[in-house]
Amino acid sequence: MVFQGSSAAISHTGKVRSNNQDSGYAGSNLFVVADGMGGHAGGDVASSIAITRLQTLDRPYDSTSDAERALRDAISDAAVDLADTVNLRAELAGMGTTVSALIMVDDYAVIAHIGDSRIYLYRDGALTQITTDHTFVQRLVDSGRITPEEARYHPRRSVLMRVLGDMDTEPELDTFIMPTQPGDRWLLCSDGLSGVVDDPHTAKAMGMGLAPGRTADSLLKQALDGGAPDNVTIVIVDVGGQHPLFSGTPTIVGSASNPTGVEVPAARPGRTSWLHPNRQAANEPTHFEPAAEFLEELIEEDRRRARRRRIGWIVGLALVLVILAGAAWLGYQWTQTRYFVGADEDTVVIYQGVQQNIGPISLSTPFEDTDIPLDSLSDFARATVEGTISANSLSHARLIVSGISDLSGGGG
Repeated sequence: MVFQGSSAAISHTGKVRSNNQDSGYAGSNLFVVADGMGGHAGGDVASSIAITRLQTLDRPYDSTSDAERALRDAISDAAVDLADTVNLRAELAGMGTTVSALIMVDDYAVIAHIGDSRIYLYRDGALTQITTDHTFVQRLVDSGRITPEEARYHPRRSVLMRVLGDMDTEPELDTFIMPTQPGDRWLLCSDGLSGVVDDPHTAKAMGMGLAPGRTADSLLKQALDGGAPDNVTIVIVDVGGQHPLFSGTPTIVGSASNPTGVEVPAARPGRTSWLHPNRQAANEPTHFEPAAEFLEELIEEDRRRARRRRIGWIVGLALVLVILAGAAWLGYQWTQTRYFVGADEDTVVIYQGVQQNIGPISLSTPFEDTDIPLDSLSDFARATVEGTISANSLSHARLIVSGISDLSGGGG
């Protein structure tokens, strides 16, 4: 059955990159985002080849298993296409692309995924990431070594562990089938969106009830407002909706929309500026697929970073403790310049310090016992002494004691 719903696809080069290596497709039953890698000369070709191969799947299917098998076969065929292209054009060696694809079959979504582009489901006011990033930092998150928030800013966040490339004609894909229902909104996007716009803001845009095209425009604007250091590709699919489309012309965006499909634009020289020191680096490949031996190096690098973080926390904590201890010592030294007149069990005493305590720690000690018996004082004088009398200095305290001595008739 032809999918009953509406969709939109949009792709933008972003604010930093000189060409668009992303591709996207929104058809009648098939929806795809592909984010190319391999530098200026290969990423756009790789994503275009993937879309060209996959768009042949845009048709109704008798069963979800048929659609899942078709996705697997087509993506494997795309890997062969990439290898064949490199054999003809050696300058494209090392190119690859992510693929996040979705086929609607009756009340189900059939999904295939490799790389770090993402598929989200917005249902009943909640946004859920359906796919798992095949990245080095996601492996660190899964093992509990870093948090998802730390992953957003990790220096190796673009290192891919799995990608559709020219070196492996049997790529390791994630494929699965999920039930879907009227009112669901599906979002397929490259990391040019997910790496800039966080999930709460994405969910807010998805929940505004706008048509797919306007929702995609809103998300793209947020990515551009956030700097858009990478290409941004967005495909939104509404299940049912106010204006379901039973058929329509497929929308192809990004590099795959180029009629020739594999043109390689000339590299634009990067501009250097002390105001924008990262611009030149941003024109480098956005993803990197490590060789097997490099993985251990990455893991060891992360261990070193973790050790440095722990040492930093320990040093910082020690510094805070030293500052607090110093402040406490200075505070205590100040208290010892103060005096007050009080009482022990039976006599008037001059104390050094202040009347307050910090928990079980007393901030005063007996300095001088005056030998004036408490029972020699009037009730008022005794109550005043037992309540303590503050003094500005030792001489002031002794002057207060002299006055008390006069009240007691000369003291002991």
